[in-house]
Amino acid sequence: MKKVLLLSLVSIVFWSCGNKLPEIPPTLKTEKLPYDSDDPAIWINYDNPEQSIVFGTDKDEVNGGVYAFNLDGKIIKEKSLTGVSYPNNVDVEYGFKLNDSTKTDIMVFSEREKNQIRLYTIPEMTPLDNGGYKVFTDETNIEFKRPMGVSVYKNPKTGDVSVFVSRKAGPTEGYIYQYALVSDSLGVHAKLLRKLGTFSGQKEIEAIAVDDALGFVYYSDEGVGIRKYYANPDKGDQEIALFGSEHFKDDIEGIAIAAYEGDKGFLIVSNQQDHSFNIFKRSDNSYVKTINLGTVETDGCDVVTESLGDKFPNGLFVSMNDEQDFFYHALDSLKLK
Repeated sequence: MKKVLLLSLVSIVFWSCGNKLPEIPPTLKTEKLPYDSDDPAIWINYDNPEQSIVFGTDKDEVNGGVYAFNLDGKIIKEKSLTGVSYPNNVDVEYGFKLNDSTKTDIMVFSEREKNQIRLYTIPEMTPLDNGGYKVFTDETNIEFKRPMGVSVYKNPKTGDVSVFVSRKAGPTEGYIYQYALVSDSLGVHAKLLRKLGTFSGQKEIEAIAVDDALGFVYYSDEGVGIRKYYANPDKGDQEIALFGSEHFKDDIEGIAIAAYEGDKGFLIVSNQQDHSFNIFKRSDNSYVKTINLGTVETDGCDVVTESLGDKFPNGLFVSMNDEQDFFYHALDSLKLK
């Protein structure tokens, strides 16, 4: 009897271990942040890819920050912003037109406790927003004014740039606002374009990602699934798809889009409480596989498919880890292709 029991226990342990996803170890981990790491964004230095920067938010109500890391995971102090009131999510875009002759790369992040989003140039880190753009200003409920997710959309035909903003709480319709970034002789302004997006009423919506080339915006309705809309307001506000819910344990979090030629590529989405990531095809959003990258309770993630030099010749995937840091994975280690 004891022998049978022992064999049963061994079988259970073997079954549990055998069904745990093998870990794909990170290429490296960044330096730790002071408070609470949340969301990364990768800026490619096209003149010198090895000098590219990973930005990562650090949440604190008084002395939060958006930290800059080099490709060795070390903090670049002169490019980091501190004294920010609870920065949540961050995103970057290239070639924003300041005027007819000047373009700049930009970084946008949410500053939740001031009910605003911020806009800076990259790599100079010069503010363009005169202290910030207030968002959700028409709401009377203060809880509906607190921004969380941000994602920048650049229309590939017109070059127009806009920002999608989600929030900590909101209504079941029109949860996300889209703001145009408009530059004129008086500076850069954020103008409301539209309100869109269904919310299930469960949990919250934080993660947003825009596929510029294909013209879609995705966001995580955390307890329900991934919702898909057109990024261009001219295409309408109807929901295109809701998918993925059966593949998540609990919260559906960060979304990264690994874009290749045409419609090839993948959506990489954090399965937060499972400490894993689900992969979906970019072309039709069908499920591909689940991977374990060793992170714990991942919120945000980002990916680039271009070469960043010798260390990341085939691209880079960055994910938040719930130990005040971020993990870098050489993109080919994820074996997406």
